Amino acid sequence: MKYGTHVKVSCPERAILEHVTSLWGVLVLGALLDGTRRYSELRRAIPDVSEKMLTQTLRSLERDGFVNRRARPVIPPHVDYSLTPLGEQAALRVRALADWTAEHVPDVAAAHAAYDARMAPVPRRLTAASLRPPSARARPLRGTNGRWPGPSRRRRRPGRGARRRSRR
Repeated sequence: MKYGTHVKVSCPERAILEHVTSLWGVLVLGALLDGTRRYSELRRAIPDVSEKMLTQTLRSLERDGFVNRRARPVIPPHVDYSLTPLGEQAALRVRALADWTAEHVPDVAAAHAAYDARMAPVPRRLTAASLRPPSARARPLRGTNGRWPGPSRRRRRPGRGARRRSRR
């Protein structure tokens, strides 16, 4: 995939990038970078994730080859998740991006403040007319030439309208 070029919507790189850089994908990869974890440990390590989203994220990362799932046949069943070598490479890059983001939060906040100051609405000049209550202000006239529109004066085109049928 060349960066900065148009990429097809069905491009496989886009789907993989979507799985890795999704909100929960980033957090799952980061949590598994610390080592093998069980499902319940992942759930506790990632705040606010629902069971459904955690399961969907783990399945998509497993399908893409980033996560290993190992189910042990005991009662209750134990399922361990760990990173594959490919998943470890992706997780290290995602963590580097997360570290860079955390380092540059003040710069982004300053950019937000500068943008907001630049885009703030310009205050209107106060005039005597703008200080009067709305009921005292003159209402704009509607219609053409400053007149209120009168009754409908549709002009009929010649040859149109009710025609009398000739009797035979």
